[in-house]
Amino acid sequence: MMARRRKRQPVETDNPERWIVSFADFITLLFAFFVVMYSISSVNSMKYESLSHALEEAFEAPEKKPKTVIQPIEMEHEPTVFQPIQLDTPTTHEESLKSRQLSEEILREQKKLGGVSDNLELILENYIEEKLVAVKKHDFWIELEMNSELLFQSGEAELSRKAIPVLKKVAEVIREIPNVVNIEGHTDNVPIDTVEFPSNWDLASARATSVVRELVNNNIESSRLSAVGYGEFHPIADNNTREGRFENRRVVLVLMSQAFARYGMNDEERAKMLNFERQPDRSASNAAIP
Repeated sequence: MMARRRKRQPVETDNPERWIVSFADFITLLFAFFVVMYSISSVNSMKYESLSHALEEAFEAPEKKPKTVIQPIEMEHEPTVFQPIQLDTPTTHEESLKSRQLSEEILREQKKLGGVSDNLELILENYIEEKLVAVKKHDFWIELEMNSELLFQSGEAELSRKAIPVLKKVAEVIREIPNVVNIEGHTDNVPIDTVEFPSNWDLASARATSVVRELVNNNIESSRLSAVGYGEFHPIADNNTREGRFENRRVVLVLMSQAFARYGMNDEERAKMLNFERQPDRSASNAAIP
């Protein structure tokens, strides 16, 4: 057998440049040393003392710690004080109307309605005291509320004798103005079922119509008048009590402002009173286009 050959071991030779690595390491350490020394020498004394004081307080026993008193921050200028906004005083009723751009005509008409209301209260004072009549003022209409007991017998639509002089006095007042008058008939909720009046609607409408006829007999223009029956569906009191049913059986005369009445004025007069500019009729202009 042939003998195995031994591998030659590489001969180690000295590298003449190995000292450069050691020298570079030494220089790096020396540079780091000088950097640390420089940083220590340039420490801000105030920051160092602050840090030292904070560390001492953190490691002190809780009972030895002094209580910290927070001092308010001193401001160079006085604090700003916001003054509340001063609002104008509430406007009067007349000023509020003007703010809605209503014209002087409607203000004058409102004063007229106020005068009519005062006259009605004066001539019907005795009935008002007996709670058979009530005059209610609103911005754009007046309500003259008359109890049915003053005008009709129970379950009837024909005016009683005592109703004639009352309506005559009312006609003398409302004759002086051209306003539209709506007459409303109201009943209680007790049903009625007769040949003449099958329901409370029929009774309420018939009573309103009787009042309209009497006003026409007292020289009130028919074109100013209208009659409507509401039956029991607009009560002003509790129908479960006798007193409430008594109040609900009533006829109401409503004097409407000319500006808001359907047949009181034409569109041009109404627009003038309300201080509006009437828009041209588009349908007419469109029809003219071929």
